[in-house]
Amino acid sequence: MQFLETVLYFVITLGVLVFVHEFGHFITAKLCGMRVDRFSIGFPPRAFGKTYGDTDYCVSWIPVGGYVKIAGMIDESFDTDFLSQEAQPWEFRAKPVWQRMLVISGGVIMNILLAVAVFWGINYVQGKVVRETTEIGSVLEGSSAARAGLQSGDRILAVNGTSVSDWDAILNGVYIDHAGDDIDFTVMRRNEQVQVRVPRISIPDPTESAFGIIPTNTEIVVTTVQSGLPADKMGLKPGDVLISINGTLLGADTQVKPLVQANAGKSMRMEWQRNKERLTGTTTPTAEGMIGIGYALRYNGPVHKVEYSILQSFPRAWSDVFTVSVLFLKQVWQIITGKIAFAQSVGGPIKIAQMATQTAELGLLTYLGFMALLSMSLAILNFLPFPALDGGHMVFLIYEAIFRREVPVKVRMALQKAGFVLLLAFMAFVVYNDLRHF
Repeated sequence: MQFLETVLYFVITLGVLVFVHEFGHFITAKLCGMRVDRFSIGFPPRAFGKTYGDTDYCVSWIPVGGYVKIAGMIDESFDTDFLSQEAQPWEFRAKPVWQRMLVISGGVIMNILLAVAVFWGINYVQGKVVRETTEIGSVLEGSSAARAGLQSGDRILAVNGTSVSDWDAILNGVYIDHAGDDIDFTVMRRNEQVQVRVPRISIPDPTESAFGIIPTNTEIVVTTVQSGLPADKMGLKPGDVLISINGTLLGADTQVKPLVQANAGKSMRMEWQRNKERLTGTTTPTAEGMIGIGYALRYNGPVHKVEYSILQSFPRAWSDVFTVSVLFLKQVWQIITGKIAFAQSVGGPIKIAQMATQTAELGLLTYLGFMALLSMSLAILNFLPFPALDGGHMVFLIYEAIFRREVPVKVRMALQKAGFVLLLAFMAFVVYNDLRHF
């Protein structure tokens, strides 16, 4: 059941993002008077579909992308038969450079607009909840924070010299404002001001593992319990707060899965709280190391909620898109410069499916937020100046606009083929990397 749920969320997530991207190419081509021969979700071979007018609308068997086949354009199909004939008015090659640039940019523009629309809605519906604390409630054993010397009870005053007054400012300082830099925390510890340095190389990607500090007044709450699995049989219910597993006190949600998996097939004692009552029970995780629960961190300390009108939410959405883009580009640069291991920073279909499922379990807004992040990642990746990507096509058009002549067909074909092979190799690597860390 869980496998089918994961597959479903993967199909929905990727299906929406691919459709939006390809629709951007499709609608701009149509608006510029170009003929679109095929609109496909998925890569060939074709599975099923229907032809309306000049366009074959279809679903193809390989579910890792999609494409729009525009008449008169050299693309990943490597079709050049049309070059032997006179250019027709409805063909891509017959249109002015600015129109062709618009068509190539259409997919990226739609991905950005999707992200803006999602963030706009989230800001309007949810607003912004500021956790008004800078005190560390717990530090995960063995984490980067623990190795650096941060301690439970420390009150963080500044990150790299910038004063902080809430928990989100701390996280922004670590992962956004000073991404790529070593982090110097100024903390108040037992009425004494202390400096704690954390080398950037030791700070993990937030999607992989926790940095290791949890704000005070935070607990792990059970969000879902699957019927018939060990947790359900033991008596756990949604809303219960997890306290310990086999005597290990829980300070963060990242502790739960490793502790459960370490007891796969063995008896395991758990302690939790329901309302104000402390409960205990014994269960045996499945051979795969599962007990059948979803869980998340819940902060119960002082908060300040900022609400936005529908008009105020719009510039906030663009600000969110800008922040996400800067963070993503900084991460790409860190990979290029070797500050972050490539294998630890890329994810493929399996990782996307896992994260889609996890965010969906936390609620619709969380899931939509993940989709917006993924949409921006795809937009930026697609616009990198690499052959076989939209950015590669754009480089050819920029060359043509500057020098008033096209890049020779043989050169374009060679670069396209080389880029396509490298892209396939990259996709194979990320799938292998997903399986290795599954």
